Amino acid sequence: MVVLGSRRGGAYPETVSLYAPAPRIDRRLLLVGGGALTLLGGCTGRLRIDAAPGTPAAMARAAQDQLGVTTDYDAGYHRLAYPGGDLPRKTGACCDVIVRAARDGLALDLQKLVHEDMTKAFDAYPSIWGLDGPDVNVDHRRVRNLETYFKRAGAELWRADDRRTNGADFPGELRTGDILTWLEASGTTHIALVTRGGKSPLILHNFGQGVVQHGLGPMGFRRAAAGHYRWPGSIA
Repeated sequence: MVVLGSRRGGAYPETVSLYAPAPRIDRRLLLVGGGALTLLGGCTGRLRIDAAPGTPAAMARAAQDQLGVTTDYDAGYHRLAYPGGDLPRKTGACCDVIVRAARDGLALDLQKLVHEDMTKAFDAYPSIWGLDGPDVNVDHRRVRNLETYFKRAGAELWRADDRRTNGADFPGELRTGDILTWLEASGTTHIALVTRGGKSPLILHNFGQGVVQHGLGPMGFRRAAAGHYRWPGSIA
């Protein structure tokens, strides 16, 4: 579990981390000299994504710009500007992928949106961090907070009832621009963006080695599918 520091005595447990910092990648993804990812969808370069303005696919198209730029991982607590606060683009964690894609592709600031919603309805959000109020520096970088915000915004398509769901087994159709979350038995959470839907989906995320894009299959290791979201305003 990664700890993000503390404020007013409250610890910040993992929010955007999937693996411990070292090693920062699940070795099972490197089977046969890296062949596992190739067989299960492969790490890919940039995709050409056709997307109408204002649609979730525009997030997936914008997220392509993170490939080769965000090459490191940082789930630490940092003081950020508000609104529009961010770490340097060369680093970040899984929630930062989603936040940046929403800003770049839709001109929507999840830091601001989550903060405003938490200010109105703080008790609706998870209380596992022991805080007594919103924190613009970290709230939008927590998977559980993003899940809560998406649900409150009407974007939740599916939510797992337990932790036994295979990490690659989402029951609904996956479309480009969808957002997926995962949960491990330890309570560790993770989030990624679907960059190609259909029968052979691709996801883009940062799970410890910088932003990568590959097939959904490797997410079956160690973790359970937790949530499926389509945001904003495109739920069929």
